[in-house]
Amino acid sequence: MPLKKPFDLPKIPKTRKKKAEAAIAAIPQKKPDKLEYYCKAFFTYDQALHQQFVVFRVETAVEFTSFAYEVSTEVLREKDQLFIILMGLKAETNIVPGIQTAKKDIILEELVGEFVINIVKQDGSINSGRYKLNIYNKEIELLEEFIPEKKNNRHFCDFSVDEELNEFPEE
Repeated sequence: MPLKKPFDLPKIPKTRKKKAEAAIAAIPQKKPDKLEYYCKAFFTYDQALHQQFVVFRVETAVEFTSFAYEVSTEVLREKDQLFIILMGLKAETNIVPGIQTAKKDIILEELVGEFVINIVKQDGSINSGRYKLNIYNKEIELLEEFIPEKKNNRHFCDFSVDEELNEFPEE
């Protein structure tokens, strides 16, 4: 008995892409506080462009041994607020396995003023940090860490300034 030869390929349904606005508006389920991410701020200098930038690095608290991952994010900007929506982890090509965290660098050109960085998880939890940036004095200051008022919001991210990662042009 011969097998049927299909004339058309079967259609595979497309997966739904979650929208960043939906994550911000979502109300999270009640869960205990658990530290999952770090948000570090520092200055970096691009030698090719000859330009100074500020970087906000989102990094996982856990380390991965066999595979290298990158934190997948979407970024929304509203005046002096930056919403970094955590979409999940994405595998990277890794020739030599090592123990490392998953991370993502968000690079901004604005180097002076106050910025509120909001880290948003897919379940709707939001953690925020207010930074004061001043490239002229070569300083980044974390003014406050806070959890915005939202039902069932919880602490999952610590904010800091990493002075060791700062890069400035050689004079």
